Amino acid sequence: MTGTRSDRLAKVVGTSVFIGHFPIFPGTVGSLPGILIYVLLSLKVEAFRGFGIAWLILLAAILLGGSLAAHRCEELYGNDDKKIVIDEVWGMLIALQALPLAVKWIVAAFFLFRFFDIVKPPPARKVERVGGGVAIMLDDGVAGIYTAFILYILKIAFG
Repeated sequence: MTGTRSDRLAKVVGTSVFIGHFPIFPGTVGSLPGILIYVLLSLKVEAFRGFGIAWLILLAAILLGGSLAAHRCEELYGNDDKKIVIDEVWGMLIALQALPLAVKWIVAAFFLFRFFDIVKPPPARKVERVGGGVAIMLDDGVAGIYTAFILYILKIAFG
């Protein structure tokens, strides 16, 4: 891999350890590390069981680092290139953070998140127009929030 150390780091973070280079459906495949992180943290780290300050710190850190990496990757790869998938990781973590660790919730979150990420309901399209790494991250944040909201309502209604 060529370029400066910071360019290489931006590529590693922005493509989620090069998962964004997957030849088909990189955004869909790029959502999977978010699920893996959620499962591992929920199983192994007490602070990540249920929504709390640990989740907020993690989400803020990924938003900050992901925005910087996505911004640089946009300069390297092109405008909101499909290789940039750190936003999918962040969006999936938002979608999952308040749900119980159960396959049915993970699968539902995955499909709903992908739906909202593709459809881009308001205000996702408006956020996207801002441009840069922050916009790349925030439109997936909107998809994650929509997903989390719907699944939280379903969890209350049906358990």
